Amino acid sequence: MKIAIASGKGGTGKTTLATNLAGYLADNRRVVLADLDVEEPNSALFIKGKLIHKEDKFTMKPVWQKENCTLCGRCQDLCNFHAVIKIKEQIMVFPELCHSCYACSELCQTNSLPMIPHKMGELSHYKAGELVFVEGRLDIGQEQAVPLIAQTIRFVDQHFDGEYLKIFDSPPGTSCPVIEAAKDSDYVILVTEPTPFGLHDLKLTVETMRKLDKNFGVVVNRHGLGNDDVFEYCRSQEIPVLAKIPNQRGLAELYSRGELIFRKNSQVRLELAAIADFIDNLKPGEIL
Repeated sequence: MKIAIASGKGGTGKTTLATNLAGYLADNRRVVLADLDVEEPNSALFIKGKLIHKEDKFTMKPVWQKENCTLCGRCQDLCNFHAVIKIKEQIMVFPELCHSCYACSELCQTNSLPMIPHKMGELSHYKAGELVFVEGRLDIGQEQAVPLIAQTIRFVDQHFDGEYLKIFDSPPGTSCPVIEAAKDSDYVILVTEPTPFGLHDLKLTVETMRKLDKNFGVVVNRHGLGNDDVFEYCRSQEIPVLAKIPNQRGLAELYSRGELIFRKNSQVRLELAAIADFIDNLKPGEIL
């Protein structure tokens, strides 16, 4: 089973929940935690594991070879992202705009746009007891996170079978990266906070998950801060609230030291136990 943990904005506690839930569950079962927030991964700050494997990850981009090119301009017409354009006597390729769809390369009648691998980031695999941790990290200056997210998920699927519960620490927001992280998940946990800003972004994320036809529930972080508008919204929309993480200075201090908070806070352990019980009663593909 795949559980994606997402949020409408950064800073709500998504990584806090992902790392602590994975650590809690790994005490009794096999768990894979994958950090898919590849532009700014930070789950590794809380998972102290042994590095097992590391590899560079590549994406394919076209390179113009002018020797056989007839300058027909078909590649420009085919590209929906304006990554390939014809200017007078040359073809210009903008790799930052390319989505590696292969259309220009495969449909070029003179094979003048071969696809060449370009390094986009790294993938690291760690082991910490029964917890497996996989991190995707995008190189600085790379424009697109989706290809690395897809390759990180593929690595998890290829190396860890159905005996593992797979938890995905997704990117924040509602754009393409979070959609890539959540689209094949069996369930999505949305992390929010009881503030007007948190509610606003929760509504956007709920709309996104419904467009994706995903089953989802909500975890409220920093409970005790703000007001009850988030809970009223969840009740009105019949969205289950799976847990409430309290707003306590001590938790923030543990977090700032890179510690898993459930190991030193009984209330957090009880909330994680409630989420674990909920997950145990889920079935892949089941409509709740």
